[in-house]
Amino acid sequence: MWTEMVTALPGPAAFRPPATEASLGHCATALGHPLPADLVALLRESDGIEGEYGEGLIWSAEQIASENRLLRGDEGFPKLYMPFDPLFFFADTGGGDLFALLSRIDRPDVFTWNHENDSRTWAAPNLATYLEWRMTGRIDL
Repeated sequence: MWTEMVTALPGPAAFRPPATEASLGHCATALGHPLPADLVALLRESDGIEGEYGEGLIWSAEQIASENRLLRGDEGFPKLYMPFDPLFFFADTGGGDLFALLSRIDRPDVFTWNHENDSRTWAAPNLATYLEWRMTGRIDL
């Protein structure tokens, strides 16, 4: 379903082989909470999707775990940024800003985190719409 949906959108997208159940489990364990169901379904079809210029439209399960642990665990970040624990980062703009779902609230909305001013802005109502709007340029980067 996910790869067909993305393939039907304008613009190139590079798909990776599906994520293994072990990598999905490792990601959830490393973060201390389950992954959002839509994201798990997508990762089971493609363990990450890259855009035309190599930007991470969707990160791999390994990168999701790594980036979230890095952001949540950096001891200097609490002095610079609001807490990252409520956010679950899964993609990037290619310019430093990141896309996130809410980590502990059953709400499908996607947000953009601006690394320069620490703002968190609503970007899309769900993962499917995020991909559509991102690939059609509706989400302004």
